[in-house]
Amino acid sequence: MVKTILTPAAGSSSHASTIAVVLVLVFSFGSLLAAPLLMPDSYHWIEHTTSHSAAQGVEGAWLARLGFLLLGLAVIWLAAIRKANWPRAAVWMHAAFGVFMVATAAFSVRPWIEGLPFDPIEDALHSFTATAMGFAFAFGVLARWLRRQREDRLSRLLDIVALAASVGIPLIMVYQADIGGLVQRLMFLIAYIWYGRESIVKEDN
Repeated sequence: MVKTILTPAAGSSSHASTIAVVLVLVFSFGSLLAAPLLMPDSYHWIEHTTSHSAAQGVEGAWLARLGFLLLGLAVIWLAAIRKANWPRAAVWMHAAFGVFMVATAAFSVRPWIEGLPFDPIEDALHSFTATAMGFAFAFGVLARWLRRQREDRLSRLLDIVALAASVGIPLIMVYQADIGGLVQRLMFLIAYIWYGRESIVKEDN
């Protein structure tokens, strides 16, 4: 069973598809990077997270939501075209990451602005999908690392950095909430680099 889920499935991908995934990732990254520019003056990107820039009832939140949506779709697409190279477990986990990211775009967190009305159920759903997304990313990267060629030291190192970030950064956000936005953006940056490299570098294993 373990051997089966760590074995790649049959499939192939075109060069055009991988370039398209990279472009969607770039547009997603740009959307999240620019999202704080549309926020009210009370928004501080070092303290407030990307989720806050997509919060319920906040004017300009559409840009961060677009960034989440594009990232989710890009990763689902990437998982589909990497079936021949990724272990099945990696395909499943990263596809799940993409689905949860799309759901995170649909369900927004409560706003940081006092007195602004919000839906607590939607806030709870956002927390669930965001947490599930983190677990899916960590297990997907781990599955990829387990089948990585030992000669590919750069990719293996990036896997370890991504795993460390997926575990360590959420803990920092809990105990150092005043820099939550900053460290979360670092985690997103690592994820974008990881997915971008996986889009470009094709490993035959």
